[in-house]
Amino acid sequence: MKILLIEDEPKTLQSLRQGLEENGFEVDIAYDGMIGKHLAKKNQYQIIVTDIIMPGMNGLQLSKELRAEGITTPILMLTALGSIEEKLMGFDAGADDYLVKPFDFLELLARIKVLAKRTQSLLPLTGNLLNYGDLEMNLDAHTVTRGGSKIDLTAREFALLEYLLRNHGKVISKADIAEKVWDSRIDMGTNVIEVFMTMLRKKVDKNYDTKLIHTQYGVGYVLKMEE
Repeated sequence: MKILLIEDEPKTLQSLRQGLEENGFEVDIAYDGMIGKHLAKKNQYQIIVTDIIMPGMNGLQLSKELRAEGITTPILMLTALGSIEEKLMGFDAGADDYLVKPFDFLELLARIKVLAKRTQSLLPLTGNLLNYGDLEMNLDAHTVTRGGSKIDLTAREFALLEYLLRNHGKVISKADIAEKVWDSRIDMGTNVIEVFMTMLRKKVDKNYDTKLIHTQYGVGYVLKMEE
């Protein structure tokens, strides 16, 4: 597995690089967001691990620009900024996971493996296409279209929509989503799931009269057709 590691503190960068390489990962490094963006566009990575506070371009801006350019590689953010509001800013920028410094290297390793497992598990159960109405997900190409128009999703948004598609018509609880999409690595006391669902709804439903993603208040979420 190939990882892009972006960190402006040399000792931290080299320590993390050594640990990841000792665990079998191939690691490219960058000392700032601009170089990181260049490498992310030039090469294919399974995971991008990035600090937030960096010179040139911070991790939030980096994530936003990569997502705007259609790069869906899972992004894990490392930062000393640990409030719920700051975490939500990271997720809103396109991050798939968030680890607050200082952290144990084994926890970082576990988070990376979860993201990798989530990405690799996006395989078809009965064919490579999932369809509902004019919404289509190609699991092989990792693409989503609605009415023939492409919808760019992050890896986490893709996983969330896949779960909704596989269970269309069924109301899914937040606990189910946390278990199946986040592998239960989420604090149920936060509104992270609501934030992701809002972002997904904007991408899937915003420009269409028929809405597909709905909230069943007090219960969960459901994918169904409704004007």
